Amino acid sequence: MFRRSITTTAALWLAGLAPTFAAGGGGHHALPLDAQHLWGWFTNSTIMVWIATLLIVLFCRTATGKMSLVPKGLQNFAEWCVESLYDFLGGLLGPHLVSRTFWFFGTVFFFILVNNYLGLIPGVGTVGWKTVDAHGHHGFTPWLRGGNADVNMTAAMATVFAIMWFVWAISENGLKGFMAHIFAPKGSFGGLMLAMMIPIFLFVGVLEMISIAIRPVALTFRLFGNIYGGEQTLESLMALVPEKLAFLPALPFYFMELLVGFVQALVFTLLGAIFLKLICDHGDEAHH
Repeated sequence: MFRRSITTTAALWLAGLAPTFAAGGGGHHALPLDAQHLWGWFTNSTIMVWIATLLIVLFCRTATGKMSLVPKGLQNFAEWCVESLYDFLGGLLGPHLVSRTFWFFGTVFFFILVNNYLGLIPGVGTVGWKTVDAHGHHGFTPWLRGGNADVNMTAAMATVFAIMWFVWAISENGLKGFMAHIFAPKGSFGGLMLAMMIPIFLFVGVLEMISIAIRPVALTFRLFGNIYGGEQTLESLMALVPEKLAFLPALPFYFMELLVGFVQALVFTLLGAIFLKLICDHGDEAHH
């Protein structure tokens, strides 16, 4: 990633921080685990999330600006994207659940996808300020950072899903049915066998509650780890060769990251749908 001072533009100098392009020829700066604060609570990942949100809103407004019965152009593309995802999730969740929850799963999928692809734009994580702390240590603060390369973003999405999971699970099963789904014995037992199975299923229910508590943590770090690791890999590869050829070793992996960005958005959405299906599946939906 190319590093050179933009000293010709004096207006960009701010508080002694020189804007630079980070790159392989002038030293390699690993992507920090946490997002860097630019102004107060305002971080470089916050900017990317707002940009992603703005792009999604602009796309939806443009695609639905002049609706027609025979879709064409952006309207046709938007309808194809939404219908394809809706049908895919509908095959997993069933018509009732997908109609009730698609607003969440559809939003999460496209939000993650746009954020993942924005993080691959040249300049993200490589254009920023040189910094010098009070001890004279030199550092680098990029102006932009991939939204899903910030664990706070992935944790927020996983937490919202965990809350909605409880809302949907209890409303679909009722509180009694929800607790029975976790702790009650499965199958037909009687007499001594029932007395023996009750403590076993209670223990299994405790394990299930632990599993439920771990799910948002797994969703958080699966998405964050893959996106952060991909960006870190690209940056490390570009530091291996002179700056004029820095893009060559990373180029094959760059195209692979395009696939990873889509897969990770799909995995997050798919796992959430599966977790919901497991608690709402009563085994008799095929007859409805």
